[in-house]
Order: sequence, then C-alpha cells, then structure tokens
Amino acid sequence: MPDVDLPVVVAARRTPIGTAGMSLAALTAADLAAPVLTTVAADLAGRAGPVREVVLGNCTGPGGDVARVAALQAGLPVDVPGLTVDRQCGSGLAAIVLACSVLRGEEGVVLAGGVESASTAPWRFWPPAPGGEPTRYTRAPFAPAALGDPDMGPAADRLAADLAVPRARQDEYAARSHARAVATRRAGGYAAEIVPVGGVDRDERPRDRLTVERLARLRPAFGPGGTVTAGNSCGVNDGAAVVAVTDAATHRRTGLPGLRVLATATAGVDPARPGLGIVPATRAALARAGLTLDDLDVVEFTEAFAGQVLACCAVLGLAPERVCPEGGALALGHPWGASGAVLAVRLFSQLVRRPGGRYGLAAVAVGGGQGVAVVVEACR
Repeated sequence: MPDVDLPVVVAARRTPIGTAGMSLAALTAADLAAPVLTTVAADLAGRAGPVREVVLGNCTGPGGDVARVAALQAGLPVDVPGLTVDRQCGSGLAAIVLACSVLRGEEGVVLAGGVESASTAPWRFWPPAPGGEPTRYTRAPFAPAALGDPDMGPAADRLAADLAVPRARQDEYAARSHARAVATRRAGGYAAEIVPVGGVDRDERPRDRLTVERLARLRPAFGPGGTVTAGNSCGVNDGAAVVAVTDAATHRRTGLPGLRVLATATAGVDPARPGLGIVPATRAALARAGLTLDDLDVVEFTEAFAGQVLACCAVLGLAPERVCPEGGALALGHPWGASGAVLAVRLFSQLVRRPGGRYGLAAVAVGGGQGVAVVVEACR
C-alpha cells in the first residue's frame, strides 16, 4: 500500500498507572482521560489542523459515552464528537485501529486511546427473580457459558499448562519486567510520555529488587497445582493513554515525526484460551505489512500474565527477551481499557522520542478469545 494511504501517529501520552484503590483512586475515567486529551492536543499546537473526533476504549466505566464526557472536560470544542468502544482489554488498541479507519480518505486529526478507572467502576447487579434479591456480578460475560467463559487468571493457568510453561520461567519473566521498568524509570525513559494527574507523576506498581526467589514464595492464585500467582500476573489498575492519529497528507504537510501505521489486525480464538489471541492477530498484521518478526525492532505485548506471554512467544517462535524491552504490564500495571493504547505510547517513545529502530508491533489478547495487533514504522 502506498504511503499516501497510511495514517500516522504524531503524538502520544499517558497518565501514570496507579494501583486500584491507591494513588489515582479518587479520579473517574473522565478525570483520567481529560488531561491526557488536553496535553496531546496541545502537543500538536494546531499544526495538524483541528481535532475531528475522539475515540476512547473503556471496559468497566460508568456507562454512557465516556469519550464525549472526557472530550468536553478536556476543553475540546463542542463540535468534536466522542465515541466509546469496548473490546475489553483490547479496547485502547481497538480505538486506535478505528481512528485509522475514520481517516481513510479523509484529512484531519483523531485523538484515540483508552481509559480505565477500576477504582471508581460502579457495582452492577443482575435483576432479582420474583421475590428474590439482586445478584452482584464482578464482570460482564466474555462469551456464552456453553462455549466456556473462564476468568482470565484460570485461563492463563490452563494456557501455561497446555504449553508446558514452568512456574520458574514465569517468575523469571515477571522479575525481568519489573527490573526493566525500574531501570527505565531511573533513566527518565517514561518522563516525556507521562502527563501528571491528581498530583501523581510516576507509575505506582514497579518494584525494585523483586527477585525470582521472592516470587517463588507466592502461592498459586487460582487453585492448587497452578503456576499463576499474584507476582507473575498484572495488577488491577487505573490509567489513561491517548495518541493523535492523522492522515498521510496532513503528516507530510506538517513534517511531524511519528509512527506510520502499516497494518492492523483483529482475530478470534477459542474463548477458553483467550490469551492466545495475540498469535493470530500478530501473524495477520505482519503479513499485511509484508514483514516478519525478525524485522521488528520493538515488540510490545500487554503482559497480563507471564505464562500467557511466554506461551504466545512459544507459538510464534519469538524470543521472550524481545518483548517489552523497557518493562510491561506486569510491572507498570494493566488498566484494561487503556492498556492497548499504553502499548502505542510505549512504541512512540522507543521509536520516535528516542529513535532506536524502524519497525514496531503492539498486540494484546482479549477476554472472550480475541486479539488486536498494530504494526508501525517510524517516520522522522
């Protein structure tokens, strides 16, 4: 596909990622997203033209159109529409994919990303049967029960068992993710991408000196004999991430450095093994881009569970050491609706803010058995 047809990410920011109930607990989804939208729009300083639309992913928010509320709260003009999308933990990356579609054959800027405030997510209840009481549920169904609708933790346990990923390798991977995140933070590698909110200016979760030996003491989280623990799993988190996507003609006119979106893909897999969604989505996106894993300089997966990432790497034939070179969700956290967009922000920092390669991949697995992937190319 000629470059003239390809959209470009020209700005990318995120909030710090907080642990649910802690540093960002008082902020709603709109409170988290609004300052990031404001900052990304200001980063462009009008050079790419007015914002045409805001598209945000969100999973467990208050309902309604969070993107529209956040856009208005950000001070964007009232004629800028907002759209909220839900592809569960792939929502943030799906919003960016959708933004690319909005710009097909059109000029302008779309602000896209995701937000999650697990801290302020409302409680929901099934209506009572006659004479009964309402029943609280902790999540919406990922798939029909008849097809298998496991929680992500037990599903990750099964996937690790299916691919014979031992506990020790999972703990080693998790410890490495934290070590990389701590090193990146100390080197200032996150500073340019973070928009302080609520007085918080750094990610809350990364742990210094988190060793394999310490992780090995933790008990299985989802049943006897399992290998997934609280230590080799992501947290429950709050945060937001937003990118600015523009069409190729506008990009050429402005000369802004950015990430050209070469290809996107969304795929489905067995709902009982949702963690494998990364695999077909990655393969399809790379095929559409005319690239292979060997061509990639930066690979960013949402690290929901160490065992799940290692299983996907095994199926793809990808060395796990190549994934999330500056730390991933195991260390930073997994604010579900925002996590896919966080990957895009991380690619922008590694390939544009600190030029260190040409091609990048972001991919996320989704509850219910889906995967989303995006392949980008740095253009400076």
